[in-house]
Amino acid sequence: MARGWESKSVEEQQAEMAERWTAVRTPLSPDDQQRNRKREGLLLSRGHLAQQLQAVSSPRHHEMLEQAIAELDRQLSLLK
Repeated sequence: MARGWESKSVEEQQAEMAERWTAVRTPLSPDDQQRNRKREGLLLSRGHLAQQLQAVSSPRHHEMLEQAIAELDRQLSLLK
């Protein structure tokens, strides 16, 4: 089989999958979109704080980071 034919088949398969994906996906309401953005931001912040927590040596700073993570977890639980 010629190389050009093979790549065209792959492109057609990718286009077909993209069409299926957009057909299956239901559009989110503006409130749902905002909630998803808020959740993603909280998860990113939590991950950043967790990284800092692993590197910190000061007990006071460690406690502060744990409290911040607990607050982010509380906010995340409210979004569910």
